[in-house]
Amino acid sequence: MPHITIEHSKGLEQSHDLQALCDDLWERFAAHSSVSAPDTVRTRTIAATAGRIGVEPQTFAHATLLLIPGRSEEVRAELAQITMDALQSHLADVGSLTVRLTDLNPPYLKRML
Repeated sequence: MPHITIEHSKGLEQSHDLQALCDDLWERFAAHSSVSAPDTVRTRTIAATAGRIGVEPQTFAHATLLLIPGRSEEVRAELAQITMDALQSHLADVGSLTVRLTDLNPPYLKRML
């Protein structure tokens, strides 16, 4: 059940193929041994309408990984690195790239068709 949300500078959707980034992340996570049900992997991007960072260029992408608790620290670090590698591959010229992991503690509710 990893959910990967990428907040990014407005305008990156014009200059970068964010769908390709989402597809790449989905494939990497779906293939990971810690993911037992690939159909539960979610990737998405959200453009920030305003922002300021301390580097040039003034662009950023920040990935938040929501994970159900139970993975080892080693696996968590591996998933974070997979995410950073994908960001670097697709957004090499972006000023700031960051990744954060958050455990999704109960109650977590979902509905899928």
